[in-house]
Amino acid sequence: LQIIIVVLFALFVRYDPKTAQRSPNSVEDGDGQIKHTYPMFQDVHVMIFLGFGFLMTFLKKYGLSAVSLNLICSALAIEVFTLVYGFFHVHCENPNVAYGSSECDSIWPYIDVNLVTMISADFATAAVLISFGVVLGVTSPLQLIVMTVIETTLFVVNEIIGKDFIGAVDAGDTIFVHVFGAYFGLAVVRVLYNPEHAKSDKEGSSYSSDLFSLVGTIFLWMFWPSFNGGGAATGDAQQRAVINTYYSLCSCVMAAFAFSALVTPSKKFSTEHLQNATLAGGVAVGTCADMMLTPGGALAIGSLAGVLSVCGFQYIQPFLLKNLKIHDSCGVNNLHGMPGLLGGLISVLVAGIASPASYDQFSGGMDAGNKSLTEIFPALANGGTAPGQALSQFLAILATLAMALVGGLITGLIMQAVGKMEGMEGEDFYNDDWNIDELEAKEELVGAEELKGLMDDWKNGKFGGNPGEQDNKGYEVES
Repeated sequence: LQIIIVVLFALFVRYDPKTAQRSPNSVEDGDGQIKHTYPMFQDVHVMIFLGFGFLMTFLKKYGLSAVSLNLICSALAIEVFTLVYGFFHVHCENPNVAYGSSECDSIWPYIDVNLVTMISADFATAAVLISFGVVLGVTSPLQLIVMTVIETTLFVVNEIIGKDFIGAVDAGDTIFVHVFGAYFGLAVVRVLYNPEHAKSDKEGSSYSSDLFSLVGTIFLWMFWPSFNGGGAATGDAQQRAVINTYYSLCSCVMAAFAFSALVTPSKKFSTEHLQNATLAGGVAVGTCADMMLTPGGALAIGSLAGVLSVCGFQYIQPFLLKNLKIHDSCGVNNLHGMPGLLGGLISVLVAGIASPASYDQFSGGMDAGNKSLTEIFPALANGGTAPGQALSQFLAILATLAMALVGGLITGLIMQAVGKMEGMEGEDFYNDDWNIDELEAKEELVGAEELKGLMDDWKNGKFGGNPGEQDNKGYEVES
């Protein structure tokens, strides 16, 4: 597969002549992308490889596999997206001429790559990693490679349908990334359902695995404003996206902590809720992040998302497993699915009430082409209406759900066939030993070293050699 990708890159992919090759405006335009896009790209890149990777380390016997498979799926998704998206947007050899026009002298299609390509590839990768979270621990690397290739391709097709044909707007990709990735993964895992998934004693977490997972949560939480703002128009729209996400996340944390203590039987915080539900505000606010949501509206959305996510973990996830045989390893439906649908529906409302008074209160005297309302909703500049834009948002949700569910079911069937060839079952689920070489020997070595250390302490008289005494850490020593 990688050989095919290398050949395709060699044949079709080139640096963007307008920003990455010397041309009349390349220095200015390329420098502009570095200053405006690269900081956001860095943040999103950290989210993809560190945030998602460590978030999935909560399984006590699957941490190495979670981070490793996160890496390979991400790298592959970036490559596949570059090719698939590029083939839908090919360029003429002359960058100033549209491919296929009478002025284009060359027939060879070129895929131009720049920083915008890179951050867009990371957004597509996020959808794949969301689906990966659903099937975490119950799929082999080969199955994940199959899923990554198919899902990335369908992601591009769905986004083109939603944005170019339906006319929906989605600055933070709540609809096209979170909803798509969540329900694609849920459809896949429904096909792959095995009763052993929920019965394995390796599925649980430990103190250290939960701690590593919370590190991933913090990375995601910190950089989520860049994820939602990365796709927004530069200037006031992008600043609104960052501000709205910032406050929605804060409000979500407060609601998630409070509601977690309310619904858990012990009236304490659930680590599972803290690792996931605290991020739901970033998901829910994404679609309307650059809209005139108001800071108060952002806080309200964050609180709703936090409560919804906690309820999902506490009540919806057990229901899906028991009644629909959907085993969701990471609780993706609770973090990405339901908050994503909430955010999509809120965008229907916010788009439906959009008006020049709310978006262009202080833009008097500016050209019509520079108005904020038509920048956020381009269809309104071409005769569209706010109710029409609201309908576009709703249709994009329906189209995304259809593409995700149908595509996920078909992909699940293919993965199921691949899985039968590999024979992964029983003790192999949630087990690093299935993926990592010589893991058992390494675990035994650690145990031997610990035993040797205890024996040396005993010989040196650290424990005093008397049964019933305690060492300096307060642990009772037995003979």
